[in-house]
Amino acid sequence: MTGIRVRAHHGVFDFERERGQEFVIDVSVAVDLAGAAAGDDLGSTVHYGELAVAVARAVERDPVDLIETVAERVAEVALGFAGVEEATVTVHKPQAPIEVPFDDVAVTIVRSRS
Repeated sequence: MTGIRVRAHHGVFDFERERGQEFVIDVSVAVDLAGAAAGDDLGSTVHYGELAVAVARAVERDPVDLIETVAERVAEVALGFAGVEEATVTVHKPQAPIEVPFDDVAVTIVRSRS
C-alpha cells in the first residue's frame, strides 16, 4: 500500500507537536500468497483494509521525535499480522521544517520476523 495519509504530531520542535502535520506511509509486506490464490480465501492473506487502519492508528498515537521511530512502530504493527514475514515501511514527512525548497523527506526500513 502506498500513500496512507495520517495527520499526527511527531517532530522535534514544539510547533510540530502543537500543530501537527501530514505524514504519508508506504507499507509493503512479504506474504506467501499461494494458499490465498489457490483457495480464493481472504482468510489466507492479509486484509489490506485492516492493515491500513492499523497503520494509521499506529502513526496517530503518542507523538515521538523521529520518523525513524514511527517507521519502527509501523513495521511492528505489520509484522503482527498473521503470515507477514517481512515488512518494508517508508514514512514520508512532506511538510518537514526545512529552510530550503524540497519535495519530500522520508526514511525506509525493512524488518522481518527472524
